Amino acid sequence: MNEAVRTKKPSKLIRGATGDWEVVIGMEVHAQVASNAKLFSGASTEFGGAPNDHVSLVDAAMPGMLPVINRECVAQAVRTGLGLKAAINLRSVFDRKNYFYPDLPQGYQISQYKQPVVGEGAVEVDMPDGETITVGIERLHLEQDAGKSIHDQSPTMSLVDLNRSGVALMEIVSKPDIRSSEEARLYLTKLRTILRYLGTCDGDMEKGSLRADVNVSVRRPGEPLGTRCEIKNVNSIRFVGQAVDYEARRQIEIIEEGGTIDQETRLLDASKGETRSMRSKEEAHDYRYFPDPDLLPLEFEQGWVDGLAAELPELPDAKKTRFIAGHGLSAYDATVLTAEKETADYFEAVARGRDAKLAANWVINELAGRLNREGKSIVDTPVSAAQLGAILDLIGENVISGKIAKDLFEIVFAEGGDPREIVEKRGMKQVTDTGAIEKVVAEIVAANPDKAEQARLKPAMIGWFVGQVMKASGGKANPQAVNAALKAKLGME
Repeated sequence: MNEAVRTKKPSKLIRGATGDWEVVIGMEVHAQVASNAKLFSGASTEFGGAPNDHVSLVDAAMPGMLPVINRECVAQAVRTGLGLKAAINLRSVFDRKNYFYPDLPQGYQISQYKQPVVGEGAVEVDMPDGETITVGIERLHLEQDAGKSIHDQSPTMSLVDLNRSGVALMEIVSKPDIRSSEEARLYLTKLRTILRYLGTCDGDMEKGSLRADVNVSVRRPGEPLGTRCEIKNVNSIRFVGQAVDYEARRQIEIIEEGGTIDQETRLLDASKGETRSMRSKEEAHDYRYFPDPDLLPLEFEQGWVDGLAAELPELPDAKKTRFIAGHGLSAYDATVLTAEKETADYFEAVARGRDAKLAANWVINELAGRLNREGKSIVDTPVSAAQLGAILDLIGENVISGKIAKDLFEIVFAEGGDPREIVEKRGMKQVTDTGAIEKVVAEIVAANPDKAEQARLKPAMIGWFVGQVMKASGGKANPQAVNAALKAKLGME
């Protein structure tokens, strides 16, 4: 990372009372591994079970119970590492991270410390201004999740649900390469997209499948890193931006008033958009890490890694490049279409054998816009790719105009049905009869002689006549035929 280049960008700096400041951000993202069973037991990972319904004797830390590694969880971690262009360590070690908490039955968490399964990698993040930043990945390690303490169901006691206890997590640790709240949000968005493409985590932040610990510090441009504070368990991308903005301002004000930053763990109060102190930050050695004596080092062959790499799906960056080169899309359209795998798949189904740019326009503007108004995602769309493709075919065949196509789309969205049958039954075909179009053109030109003279002097005025003819025909007149008839009538050819 070129520090000199990064700090010279004024847009990345925060103006304080005594000058400019730079915010430095690193993130630790906890991603729940997509697997049917937990990391060290056969208990279910299904979300929404009754409290303590998905708990094995291993998860509850009963005496004599030993952990057994879940091979698929390891494979998912390796797939993720490959998707992050990261080094895969053929030998890694599980450690015990010792701390007490009521929903941690063992009194320690099985994690990885000095020898993680995945090493350094990188994530490319596209910014709205066209800049692409690279956020380094420090490591990815596997660990088990803790249970959940519930404090609001009894006035005299706390309850514990161990359904999450032992669920496999990937902790993905970034380098401190992020320089603004916008970069932080887009980094987490891109990381979630990669995980979803890979199928290694569903990225559902509402269910807790993806959570971020955000490390924030500030410094004068070019100076050494400042003291960082960690905002724990941020569970939405929007809240990540809130946490960074508030915490950076808080630290700047403290330093400018002559104070110092204490390294601590903080929580975000999303309702107020503020962070508050949770506890003083414990250093890593306070956890007394040591290799777990119940688990052998995790070792596998390069051939197994190569086999997993060969089966990886096309990832968003590669898909975006293909959409630009193969379909002739703009970088912006390709970025939007590849943000979610389901959207990319839908677009490709619509574009197959058709004008890709037209297909992209309809998917991004008409379909996505309509879904957003309804609060739905592409997964819930009532208009299938085949139906939208049929609408585009009708446009291409000059059966309907672009305006009629939008009306047809609304009908299909609300009622369903075969677009071709709807056009036939409702008389939505555009008028291509040149005689009928010329008759309407003649009537409108005769009724507006002043505007006709203006159009002859100023050709751009023809647009007004086009609108009038289309209105008179109920939007059914062929636009190209209307233009041709108007030019002939006004002597503009």
